[in-house]
Amino acid sequence: MPIYHRLGEIPSKRHTQFVKKDGTLYNEQVFGTIGFDGMSSIMYHYYRPTMVQEIGDSIDLNPKIAIQKNITARKLIGFNVKPENDFLNSRKTLLVNRDIHIGVAAPRKSLRDYFYKNADADEMLFIHKGSGVLRTFLGNIRFEYGDYLIIPRGVIYQIEFDTEENRILYAESFHPIYTPKRYRNWFGQLMEHSPYCERDYKLPQDLESFDEKGSFTIKIKKQGVLHSLIYASHPFDIVGWDGYNYPYGFSIHNFEPITGRVHQPPPVHQTFETKAFVVCSFCPRMYDYHPKAIPAPYNHSNIDSDEMLYYVDGDFMSRTGIGPGYISLHPSGIPHGPHPGTYEASIGKKETHELAVMIDTFNTLQITEEAMRIDDGHYYKSWLEQ
Repeated sequence: MPIYHRLGEIPSKRHTQFVKKDGTLYNEQVFGTIGFDGMSSIMYHYYRPTMVQEIGDSIDLNPKIAIQKNITARKLIGFNVKPENDFLNSRKTLLVNRDIHIGVAAPRKSLRDYFYKNADADEMLFIHKGSGVLRTFLGNIRFEYGDYLIIPRGVIYQIEFDTEENRILYAESFHPIYTPKRYRNWFGQLMEHSPYCERDYKLPQDLESFDEKGSFTIKIKKQGVLHSLIYASHPFDIVGWDGYNYPYGFSIHNFEPITGRVHQPPPVHQTFETKAFVVCSFCPRMYDYHPKAIPAPYNHSNIDSDEMLYYVDGDFMSRTGIGPGYISLHPSGIPHGPHPGTYEASIGKKETHELAVMIDTFNTLQITEEAMRIDDGHYYKSWLEQ
């Protein structure tokens, strides 16, 4: 995040005394990434953020791999994942490699009984269905259909839903998630050719500050294991903070598509990046306007990356047999392209209303047992002439 942000009360200079009304000191914490070389924020707690009372049970969350080496194009029916009450239990990891875990979730209930922190990975939550508030120790973000929520590793949060029918696509990234470098100038500001700008971000607001001691459960994911720690002070006891490392939201509906006279390559849809994968947003847009343009994408080789596409809404002009919540996986090593008939049928069309999220990984994705439960089993044959 290239934007400086601050909430609450902070001293005029960092690493100096910040005195409470009773004469004691607030507790400063530097919250940073990549050692002290990455994005960071400085926050001020009522109490020491280190007061662990107990360490409870641990649960191994490492996904069970069904297929380690895959060359089969697959279609996963995401909405076949059954809803569950608990937010973490509802998360089903489907596709993994050493850089990213991708899955879907259908939580019915808000996360209120405990707090959660992912110490392994940045999280990207894409809200397909539902609305509510992401509550964090750095402030709250209201979310709704179509929102990406980017939660840096180490952020303590809860999530409150207004709804019981909630569907989420999520990615856990073991590398920091950034906006694409080619959209930013040397300073970090998004430039004029970027398909979105800083005005589109949903920044944390309404900082909740609890001056409260007690017993508070934080479930922390570390090395794929979920640990339960009991802390002696409320996790949301921050009175103020400033910096660059914090969660934020961005609506897919605020992505402004880049179009051209002839078909544009997938990078024009790029929304986020890491050194190991990219995230693209396919949004409603005008089609190519060359008089002989073919709007449907050309066949292309997946030589260096696996392509996962999550279908959100609308008409998917290059695919047949696709609906909301479906996931297609086009693995590296073989080409893929539009389904039979869609290439020709796109000629003369003026616009598309499709909405989808694509994740392209530079390392091969493995297939989990959870994914095999919702695999349709015959998608790889769908390019044969009928």
